[in-house]
Amino acid sequence: MSAALKTEVPAKPRHFLELMDLDAASLRHMLELGKRAKRGEIPGKPLAGKTVALIFEIPSTRTRVSFEVGIRQLGGEPLILTTRDMQLGRGESPADTARVMSRYVDAMMLRTTDVAKIRELAEYSTVPVINGLTNVSHPCQLMADMQTFEEHRGPIAGQVVAWTGDGNNVAQSFIQAAARFNFTLRIATPDSLTPPAHLVEWARGQGAKIELMNDPIAAVRGARCVVTDTWVSMNDEADGAKLNRHNLLMPYQVNAALVKQAAPDAIVMHCLPAHRGEEITDEVMDGPQSVVFDEAENRLHAQKGVLLWALGLA
Repeated sequence: MSAALKTEVPAKPRHFLELMDLDAASLRHMLELGKRAKRGEIPGKPLAGKTVALIFEIPSTRTRVSFEVGIRQLGGEPLILTTRDMQLGRGESPADTARVMSRYVDAMMLRTTDVAKIRELAEYSTVPVINGLTNVSHPCQLMADMQTFEEHRGPIAGQVVAWTGDGNNVAQSFIQAAARFNFTLRIATPDSLTPPAHLVEWARGQGAKIELMNDPIAAVRGARCVVTDTWVSMNDEADGAKLNRHNLLMPYQVNAALVKQAAPDAIVMHCLPAHRGEEITDEVMDGPQSVVFDEAENRLHAQKGVLLWALGLA
């Protein structure tokens, strides 16, 4: 790969909405750009003169800080917007928002609970739209996770990754990643919290090795990476539902006993924020196999790769 960066802008916007929308080569290119960014190998300020709107319908720590800092480090200008700042939060359609914002900014990132909004935004936008999280996926997180695994354990192709807990939006992006990065994914969930069957079917149709089960020990046994996430997604559960969900998921907690079933050199991931003592214990999260905070740092670097690709700069 040449160290020089391209300057042409794609004729059509390069949206980053779902891993399944993109081919393996494009995702690998972004991943390698993220690695180069972390090593300080991106020359100059490729985003100089460019503004990226960061739109938050739900709050965030890692998504906001990593995108804002990453854009500035690449020489661009982030524009932070919430629904309190925009008519999008007062009934304006995503289509009309896209038509207007495309005339002001060079790219947009949206973090929303409604996947339909980001799809409509992208449909009518003439600039790249990046998925900062929806209720069905979190592709930026998966790019950081792939980068984290490979910097600790080498190529992820052919490896076994175990997910234990809720088959939520991050789990659904892991399914897409398994198809694009060619690793085996074992998912242990209760029957009522399995990921969507159509997504599993799509991934298997792409040649992915996806194994669904109820037993977290069977899922973790021999895996090189153990992954979990919060048991209550998007903070939208009533107190009673939270309690029921916690009772249902407690057998899927990532604790020292479960991690012992994995490969001796297995790493443990969690996209954060963590509810310590629930889906993961302090002993594991702060232990020697945890790469949780490397994973959080790599949001910064991986997203630089996404931005450079989306804007046609590399």
